[in-house]
Amino acid sequence: MKSKLMKAAEVYPEAGKRLSELKRTERMLEGRLLNCPQGKIHLVTRGEQVMYYLRRRSSERSGVYISVRDEQKIRTYLQKAYDEKLLRLVKQEIGELETFLQTNAEFPERIRNLYTKFPDRARKFIDAADLPDDELARRWLEAAFDAKEIQDIPVKLVTENGEYVRSKSELNIANALNRRKVPYKYECPLKLRSGTIYPDFTILNVRKRKVLYWEHRGMMDDRDYARHAVHRLREYQQNQIYPGDGLIITEETSASPLGTDEIYAVIRKFCL
Repeated sequence: MKSKLMKAAEVYPEAGKRLSELKRTERMLEGRLLNCPQGKIHLVTRGEQVMYYLRRRSSERSGVYISVRDEQKIRTYLQKAYDEKLLRLVKQEIGELETFLQTNAEFPERIRNLYTKFPDRARKFIDAADLPDDELARRWLEAAFDAKEIQDIPVKLVTENGEYVRSKSELNIANALNRRKVPYKYECPLKLRSGTIYPDFTILNVRKRKVLYWEHRGMMDDRDYARHAVHRLREYQQNQIYPGDGLIITEETSASPLGTDEIYAVIRKFCL
C-alpha cells in the first residue's frame, strides 16, 4: 500500500502539468481555427478511392467537388476538420482534469498530515503510508551512512553544511542545494549489481518522493577521467538508473567550468 500511496506525490503535479499543456494547445487550436476559411470538407469513399467535397453551408447535402490535384485546398480543410475534432477532445479533457484537481487535490496533503494527528509518543508504533514534507526530509537526512573518506582537502572546500568536498564545483552544488532547502547527502554509498559506488550527491526530491543521484564530471578534458565517467554511466544504466530519470549529470572542462546559473537551473528542473 505504501508504494501506491507514494505515487500521489507524482500524480497531482503531473495532472497539473498536463492541464497547462492542454490549455496551451486549446489556445493554439482556437487561434488557428480563427484563420481558417468557412466551410467543411465532406469525404466520400468508394472502395479504395476517396473523393472530397466542400460544403460552404451546413444545409448543403453534397457540396462542391475538389479535385485531388488541388492538394492545398484539401490539406487546409482536412486540417481544419482534424483541429475541430481535436479541440473538442482537448476541451473535454481540460474539464475532466479541472474537476479532478478541484475535487481531489487535497487528499495527498490530508494523508501526509494524518500521521501528525497522533501523539508524539504514539507515532513510533505507526508505519505511516506517507509523511509531511519536513518529517520525511528529517528522517531521510538522519539515516546514518558511511561516507567515502576524504583526505588532504583544503579548509576552503567545506560546505555550508560542514561537509568536506573534493572540488569547487561540488562546493557550489552543495551550497546551492542547501540554499534551496533540498535534502542531500554527499558521497553516500549506493549498492549496484557491480558493487558499491559513491555518487557525488544523493538527493531527495521531497515533492515527488523520489531519490536522485547527481554526478558532476569535472575533468572531462582528461582522457582517463572521461573513460571512467563513461564506465560509471553504464553502471547506472545497468541498474535502471538513467540520465533525466533518477540520474543528473553535469560536466565541465578546464576551459568551460560549471556556472552557478547552470547549477540552479538543474536544481529547479529536477530537485524541487
